[in-house]
Amino acid sequence: MFSRRMRDIAKKKYRRLVLPEGSDIRILKAARILVDEKITSSTTVIGKTKEIKQLSEENDISLTGIQIVDPPKSESLEEFKAEYYELRKHKGISKEKAEGEIITNLNWGAMMVRKGYADAMVAGAENPTGKVLVAAFKIIKTSPGTKYASSCFVMDFQDKKWGVDGNMIFSDCAIIPDPSSEQLAEIAVSAAVSCRRFLNAEPIVALLSFSTKGSARHPSIDKIKRALSIIKERDPALKVDGELQADAALIPFIARQKAPGSKIAGKANVLIFPDLEAGNIGYKLVQRFANAEAYGPFLQGFAKPVSDLSRGCSVEDVVNTAAVTLVQTE
Repeated sequence: MFSRRMRDIAKKKYRRLVLPEGSDIRILKAARILVDEKITSSTTVIGKTKEIKQLSEENDISLTGIQIVDPPKSESLEEFKAEYYELRKHKGISKEKAEGEIITNLNWGAMMVRKGYADAMVAGAENPTGKVLVAAFKIIKTSPGTKYASSCFVMDFQDKKWGVDGNMIFSDCAIIPDPSSEQLAEIAVSAAVSCRRFLNAEPIVALLSFSTKGSARHPSIDKIKRALSIIKERDPALKVDGELQADAALIPFIARQKAPGSKIAGKANVLIFPDLEAGNIGYKLVQRFANAEAYGPFLQGFAKPVSDLSRGCSVEDVVNTAAVTLVQTE
């Protein structure tokens, strides 16, 4: 399974993880598993020490090997406050306000990653996606040369003929509602990186549409064509094509009929959706009708690994997401 493979790779990397929502019982249980299974070299939970210890005692969870950080009481407060002030002073923030903002758990966790005290952050069990993204954008920032963060799902099919031994990347399904051509190009490039990291395979990227190679005319198709031009300029070696209908992207026989000149059609392992509506609907239809496992969404495009959880996540979800996030570390 994809999740087991990610855990195995994370164990070999043996990196440091921060979980900013230490007062959530699911996070504490997941932290215990991450330490016991040696998926992390260190696991830090953030929150009020007394509260976390009480929660662990009430639920019989050992905190051995788990670090607890209470931001207002941390020895790193002055260092983190100074760094945060430098990052935000162009917004007119005062030093007092900088201290008030940096001691929030999400900002503190992001700063741990920025400053090298942790290699990756996973959050979202208690906080909505927007708050996790804001902390990451403000502090961790996007990768050099990347303006926009996006997301991907790893779809794990029972039928192994699809993608890479039954695994495919779907993007973007969670972040950018109506991407511009430039954003669509960045989504595709980031998803290609995710394919290499998660599937250990060379990406074959299809920009999806309701049209294949001019079979229809519409402004949305023009947007995809512009995105393709941007991608080829930015990464000439990337195997990418569009606009392609889903069947032309996936099925060789149909590809030969609809896009005979394409080297990508019929072979795609990365599907780029034209907007969030299509992406979200698409992955859920595949998940339900094909009984495929949908892992994610995993954030992509940030300078250092960060992932967002669903607030309805299970302990297993937290552990799996942590493993996938740690796999992204250099």
